[in-house]
Amino acid sequence: MPLLLLSGMFDFSFLPKYSVYFVRGVEYTLILSACAVFLAILPALLLALMRLSKNRLLRIVSGAYIAVFRSTPMLVQLSIVYFGLFGVIKLPQTMLFGFINVSMFIPGVVALALNSAAYVAEIFRAGILAVDQGQTEAARSLGLTQSQTMRLVVLPQAVKNILPTLANELVTMIKESSICGTMMGIQELMWGAKTVATTTHLMMSPYLLAAAIYFCINFPATKAIEAFERRMRRGDVR
Repeated sequence: MPLLLLSGMFDFSFLPKYSVYFVRGVEYTLILSACAVFLAILPALLLALMRLSKNRLLRIVSGAYIAVFRSTPMLVQLSIVYFGLFGVIKLPQTMLFGFINVSMFIPGVVALALNSAAYVAEIFRAGILAVDQGQTEAARSLGLTQSQTMRLVVLPQAVKNILPTLANELVTMIKESSICGTMMGIQELMWGAKTVATTTHLMMSPYLLAAAIYFCINFPATKAIEAFERRMRRGDVR
């Protein structure tokens, strides 16, 4: 029995017939994750600036948003967005690129972006605070307004600080996107593995293949980010 179970774990005979599910799943996962992170950037920057504002109301609103989205499960947020918000807003059953269902893709991207914005906002805030205060004082002494100082002096330097962490958020989002397949039926990588497992009655090998694909995407990306961080630190020393 253990040998039978072990052989079933490494039975990839389904690949010639079902490999398209994994290829499409990888494409869908990468598109979904990238769109979610890029969509989160502007709201996250706004939230970070609100957190740093002298206006108490803005600080409370942004702090409440970040606290709510960082303190509740992604599954709950996705359910509220999909069944609540997009239960009222009806989207067309249009297919993009032949395999992306707009009525599922957009709610998935919105839910992931809303969640990611809370984390990216803190990344932006930390990056802005890491800029030396003397830079702001020098800019203000030259006659720049507060908004000009932030836009022309602080933010360009903050971007350098946050780029590696922002790239890490994309890696995290690739993993987080798997919940969209199990919850909404979005045809990303985990949906493909689940579909193949159900169809072939092989309960382990499709998921092992999905895990291997996630690893092959995320591990090299993580190492590339680490190398980029080390290169940036060498630049700072010089």
